[in-house]
Amino acid sequence: MKLAVFSDIHGNLTALEAMLADLDSVGEVDQIWCLGDLAAFGARPAECVAKVRTLAETHGKEKFHVIGGNTDRYLVTGERAKVRPIDDAEKLPKLVREMTTRDNVLNWNLAQLTFEDYEFLAKILGKETAVPVKGFGWVIGYHGIPGDDEGMLLPDTRDEQAADALLDREARLAIGAHIHKQMDRAVDDWRIVNIGSVGMSFDKPGYAQWGVFTFEEIGDNGSSEIGLTVDLRAVPYDVDAAIADMTASGHPAPEWASKRLKQQA
Repeated sequence: MKLAVFSDIHGNLTALEAMLADLDSVGEVDQIWCLGDLAAFGARPAECVAKVRTLAETHGKEKFHVIGGNTDRYLVTGERAKVRPIDDAEKLPKLVREMTTRDNVLNWNLAQLTFEDYEFLAKILGKETAVPVKGFGWVIGYHGIPGDDEGMLLPDTRDEQAADALLDREARLAIGAHIHKQMDRAVDDWRIVNIGSVGMSFDKPGYAQWGVFTFEEIGDNGSSEIGLTVDLRAVPYDVDAAIADMTASGHPAPEWASKRLKQQA
């Protein structure tokens, strides 16, 4: 069984097209998962949603699973990420600028979507996905952490905290997104993998990240033990073209958005 997983496109059509070309290069897969954050912040929100909708229609519900992320929720509901209260009057103008820019961008992203795009995003909010792999066990997929699309499970998250985040789920492999960094770590009986970000990688800017998970028999003499191979992929894309597309699309804050494509967080 071969599973392909991608996430966090963020309206970056250039990166998405590079990632999909790489997906074609790995051959047939049994399932494809998209773990959310399709449209927000980038130059081509509607086009990216359309690509994902086409994948869903082409492959069908059995093969293609898509769930929503926190920024999909922001576009649908008008919610925004919380910010910490500031403690210095001199910081207030900067906070106002940052929040105004963020909200302007999200509002512009929303305005680019068709109602069908909006409905698609609304239907995938608050969901998770899972599949049983014969001889291996359950595999789960989520955006931030199970039950929280803004939850953080980082490479340096304490083992106890990571285990708590997965406490209410029973599986062997947990696949997440949201942090825009690739990760592969073991915690107790779990293998926890993050496939990074297609459109806005923080640990490898300029690369569209995703993952392939291959489950196959291992051992001799017809052993039924199933092994797992994790291939965390990173495909270079034309960052300059993606940045130029910010201006061409009429993006309200091209410099702000372009900075996110080039700088590590």
